[in-house]
Amino acid sequence: MLPSIHAASGEIRKGRLSPVDLVKACLERIERCEERVRAWVLIDREGALARAAECAREIERGGWRGPLHGIPLGIKDVFDVFDWPTAAGSYLWKNSIARHDATVVRRLRQAGAVFLGKTVTTQYASFDPPPTRNPWNIARTPGGSSSGSAAALACGMCLGALGSQTGGSITRPASYCGVASCKPTFGRVPIDGTVPLAPSLDHVGPLARCVRDVEILLGVISDWPASVGWGGDPSADAPRSPGAPRLGRLRGLFDHRADPSVAEMMRQVCTQLEKKGAAIVDVPEPAAFAEVLPRHHTIMAVEAAMYHQERLRRHPEDYAPRIRALIEEGLRCPAPEYARCKEHQKLLRSEMRSCFASIDALLTPATTSPAPDADTTGDPAFNSPWSYTGFPTISFPTGLSPDELPLALQLVGRPWGESKLFAVALWCEKALGVTLDEPPVVRS
Repeated sequence: MLPSIHAASGEIRKGRLSPVDLVKACLERIERCEERVRAWVLIDREGALARAAECAREIERGGWRGPLHGIPLGIKDVFDVFDWPTAAGSYLWKNSIARHDATVVRRLRQAGAVFLGKTVTTQYASFDPPPTRNPWNIARTPGGSSSGSAAALACGMCLGALGSQTGGSITRPASYCGVASCKPTFGRVPIDGTVPLAPSLDHVGPLARCVRDVEILLGVISDWPASVGWGGDPSADAPRSPGAPRLGRLRGLFDHRADPSVAEMMRQVCTQLEKKGAAIVDVPEPAAFAEVLPRHHTIMAVEAAMYHQERLRRHPEDYAPRIRALIEEGLRCPAPEYARCKEHQKLLRSEMRSCFASIDALLTPATTSPAPDADTTGDPAFNSPWSYTGFPTISFPTGLSPDELPLALQLVGRPWGESKLFAVALWCEKALGVTLDEPPVVRS
């Protein structure tokens, strides 16, 4: 198994691991697994090796840039990377070369990261199933639009990756593929240079193999990195040792739509966290929560229509059935209904704040079920409320379902409260002590 970002970074800084060797190891994984998983749309082998060699020289000269220096990453194919195409799953855009880096890409580049290539997205970051397969079972979906990033990470093809979420497309693929993720507070991470789906719901966030690695990535791409995590010596322990948290278990929707394996996972997780000292209390849904899923869908449809309307008219052949249906639904939506949804969005944001009166974070399952069949991207119901309200979330694996598919926990924090949310997530991850084996695609 390849090392975590924080472990690899410590070894690189001390001269015990070469960025070139690390990149070669990832490229070997790509060579071994890509034909079955199909996580990449572009792999820049020569460019990655050349950049890794440059990183090694910089570090040897004492120019260490931080914990991402020399770390190989995947970039979801909705982000502009200079001199690479940004296709976003479009056939007609597959040769559309970006002339600038997206802000998040520029920040990763400045931090010394090595870009291996572009990972697969569902078309226009929407609902049509991707070519990518879940490395735990290739007959199952890898999830929503950040599917390539999550599947590549699960296979050890990269150590971290960029994702984006409008409904559940960071959390859900991470959960289905057995890796960790963060969907930050809306507005914390810039989205310029990113192909939009619904601008008032679009979030950019990191995926990695553990919570600590996700925190490192967010600290680099965030507009306020000093308020998130730590940026010093990655070989040292994260400089915080919080006490056992007080967690609020959000019920309602998160009970009603959870399948039996997810419900049992939550029972076991809550029992184990309480044994380790956490306090867990039930938190009822605010009244406005009842309408969150249809209201979220309406905003997404209208804003997708706003962006795609003219292009759909000129190039209908370049739109798969589900993204086309979403756009057409948005075009039919009356303006007063969209306005009512935006008012409801403000109301629910306000009502949700009261849920945190006496807790450190909310606790929910990350998905309604393990990964379903590959003809869908799965149900985003447990993720969409946080894209709608803009509250930050962290997810990480809790084990495997009876049919040997990953399950995950989702923690929700106060807006702009990522620092505390990471402290809680690190505590919970350590308390549960779950480390997944590599998926069958890697082991076979």
